[in-house]
Amino acid sequence: MEQDNLYTLLLNNLTTAVLLINDELNIEFINPAAEALLKVSGTRALGQTLSRFIDLQDESWQVLLNALKEGVTYTQRQAMIEAPGHQQSMVDYIATPVDLNDSGRLSVMVEMQPVDRLLRIAREESLISTQATSRSLIRGLAHEIKNPLGGLRGAAQLLASELDSAELRDYTEVIIEEADRLRNLVDRMLGPRKPLQRINTNIHEVIERVVTLVNAEYSQWISFERDYDPSIPDIAIDREQMIQALLNVVRNAMEALQAASVETPHIGLRTRVFRQFTIGVERHKLVCCIEITDNGPGIAADIRESLFMPMISGRPDGTGLGLSITQSILNQHQGLVECDSHEGLTRFSMFLPLETRNDQ
Repeated sequence: MEQDNLYTLLLNNLTTAVLLINDELNIEFINPAAEALLKVSGTRALGQTLSRFIDLQDESWQVLLNALKEGVTYTQRQAMIEAPGHQQSMVDYIATPVDLNDSGRLSVMVEMQPVDRLLRIAREESLISTQATSRSLIRGLAHEIKNPLGGLRGAAQLLASELDSAELRDYTEVIIEEADRLRNLVDRMLGPRKPLQRINTNIHEVIERVVTLVNAEYSQWISFERDYDPSIPDIAIDREQMIQALLNVVRNAMEALQAASVETPHIGLRTRVFRQFTIGVERHKLVCCIEITDNGPGIAADIRESLFMPMISGRPDGTGLGLSITQSILNQHQGLVECDSHEGLTRFSMFLPLETRNDQ
């Protein structure tokens, strides 16, 4: 094999995106990994200015210009690129100046490595680990609370049977009712404990059931925007639990929109299939993604990182259990819930594997 052909073959089989940019910032070479990253074919990219794909005014890309100007190799972490269609990706890149023809005119070889996936996997691992720790802590706490509550309730019942005064029996009723309330609160914190009753279910039927329930509760004052993928096959899920998981998220969105008095409130419901998708550290061939978005005020920054922990709520009257239960239900299905929120847009993404593990 000729040397030039060997180099081209090696570059074309790299998983790292490689671009060659001339001193006028036009693309002179692009390998297949870079084509995939920028969502463009090589024939269309060649000769195009780099600014068509990358905001060179962003300070994270100034190092590329410095490499051309100073002839020094630079490295930049977590720079954003925006492919056609406004799809953003985060990359680490190295800009290396090269003089291809010994002409004194420098070009820059740019090596880009996407880090979105790595950052998401790390975030999901942390989220799953935190959720597991939280459940373990709650189980231990529930055991320590429910045992004395049972004794307290039993003693109040015995005391009530010995009292002749109706007024005094009212006090024992308060003790019994409050003990029951605390026990129910602990049970809710634990989330669903019964084994999953999986049946093949159309996920869009589940979503529409949730819409019906919410419309009945809130008198259809809000519009739902649907964007469903009809190719999604039936999924082996516990239908009732999945309705509860979705209902918790949609109801939260409704309450946030109502509290903020948004002029034109709407909730978006979107489904898609992702291929070779990683949830935590486990890769799945096919994953169903359910996105629930709203145009409310967003979630307060100080609770975003702990949003799925029990007793964390952005509302003064909230219990902080709904999203924790939703995450628990998705975890039982080997899935996960993620949230991305800023003012004007909150997005909950629920990921469900389309294949079922043998141990479930």
